[in-house]
Amino acid sequence: MIKLQILGTGCAKCATLALNADVAARSLGLDYALEKVTDMNAIIDAGVMSTPGLAINGEVKSVGRVLSVQEIKQLLTA
Repeated sequence: MIKLQILGTGCAKCATLALNADVAARSLGLDYALEKVTDMNAIIDAGVMSTPGLAINGEVKSVGRVLSVQEIKQLLTA
């Protein structure tokens, strides 16, 4: 199972990134879990200083921008 984490405060950009990650993983037919991390200490501990952030299996892949569905698909299949 792939663990996708959205690191952010729950703002509109965070919600869009979460939706894009969900659509990307679903369209690839992956077995995944999507978690929204809103605790600022946990976000900072992950090394994310600009939200939203995207982590895949605990590894931060993007910080400070909303990735498109296609960009997330590329990260998931790399």
